[in-house]
Amino acid sequence: MKSRQLMLLAALAVSGTTVLAQAYPVKPIRLVVPFPPGGTVDLSARAIAPALSELLGQGIVIENRGGAAGIIGSEHVARAAPNGYTLLMGSNSTFSVAPALNPNTPYQPTRDFAAIGLVGSTPFVLVVHPSVPARSTQALIALARPKPGRLTMGSGGVGHLVGELFQSMTGTRFVHVPYQGAGPAGIALMGGQVDLLFDQLATAMGPARAGRTRALAVSSAARTPVLPDVPTLVEAGVKGFVVTSVTGLMAPAGTPGEIIERLNTALNKVLALPATRERFTSVALEPAPSTPTELAAYVRDDLARWTRVVKDANIKPD
Repeated sequence: MKSRQLMLLAALAVSGTTVLAQAYPVKPIRLVVPFPPGGTVDLSARAIAPALSELLGQGIVIENRGGAAGIIGSEHVARAAPNGYTLLMGSNSTFSVAPALNPNTPYQPTRDFAAIGLVGSTPFVLVVHPSVPARSTQALIALARPKPGRLTMGSGGVGHLVGELFQSMTGTRFVHVPYQGAGPAGIALMGGQVDLLFDQLATAMGPARAGRTRALAVSSAARTPVLPDVPTLVEAGVKGFVVTSVTGLMAPAGTPGEIIERLNTALNKVLALPATRERFTSVALEPAPSTPTELAAYVRDDLARWTRVVKDANIKPD
């Protein structure tokens, strides 16, 4: 008798969860951006929010919760109720770089989050302040290699490890100056507080076009039409250097599968809209529709990649 009662209770619980998921969403959704406004992660969130809100029939409230290189906002989402009403605009910085750099990061990306889907991708740009007397990647290497620590390198997340990878592949050594996001790091570069930066194309292209910074190379496999005169790092002589930054939508672990599928379907529809593609193109982002499984696999592989870089370069947390 007791066994039948337990089975009935379990069936009712599953049924109740399914009904709740089918009704989802019934109130506004918070989309946490774990960085200050202005960076690629923030731009990605704002690019999809209007159409996603319309498709889901509820408001999408973007909350910039920066601090600790994305860790504070990410942990907030990891600890939130797994009901689909608190989501994270994740990125390499939060699901790969932070845990790769610091084993004490208060969340584990493959355990504490449920993947919804990739959002966008963009390469990095090696940019320098106009006062730096180097107009090519090889000139920068020639300037830096004889005097380790002569130049300062800002970073606002994954750009740190991209820079570390560059140093290990070119025999250079910069002084690392961390910031709380790509936006503040870019402002510091334009202000001459640091000499160089590996910035996402989405945030690097404006200052480079305006002459406030100098773009030396991009990290993509091919040149970008946004900066057609800027060579790739491979063309510039750094063999095999191809790195892309991505953003992805994530929920707290334990979020019902029906809600994850609802969000993934809506997200991919938004990414396929001509208006969304135009919005992404305007900020040098490439839409990257995917399944939840594909994002989960990307997170696992990217975390492994940057963990190897940290170990090989013996990088310690700042």
